[in-house]
Amino acid sequence: MIPVVITDKTEITLSPGEHSELIKNIINEFAPRFAPGSEVIYIGDADNKMKYVQEERLSQLGVIIDKHGKMPDVALYFEDKEWLFLIESVTSHGPVDAKRYGELSSLFKDSKLGLVYVTAFPDRRVMGRFLSDISWETEVWCADAPSHLIHFNGERFLGPYDLE
Repeated sequence: MIPVVITDKTEITLSPGEHSELIKNIINEFAPRFAPGSEVIYIGDADNKMKYVQEERLSQLGVIIDKHGKMPDVALYFEDKEWLFLIESVTSHGPVDAKRYGELSSLFKDSKLGLVYVTAFPDRRVMGRFLSDISWETEVWCADAPSHLIHFNGERFLGPYDLE
């Protein structure tokens, strides 16, 4: 099992594997750099898609969890900017492509927050296999170069987009 510390008082364990290791890196490396002080409000696991869910907090933010909807692997609430990071942990399949972007947009359509779509990879080698599928107006992060972020076009670097 892979331990993941969420807060000083909360630790969970994820099923063993590269996917869970990447989720741990998202919490420990990505969040402090790109969403400092953010709150982990959701983590899915291969064995339990609702491994860690703050349903009441999500509800306060205008998000009602659809038990049948496909949640991202990690959701972080970045209060300073009123952003919700929706992060996919990709080791073998599942980047934020156009289809996934649409699914997440629909699932989080009632959110009061700006949505930031992120695909996380363990390294650029894995990213290379999915490069042509990654949706525009998203961010890409590789755990092997944790201080860097790749922005896929758009009018701003790192932030939500108004689709209206």
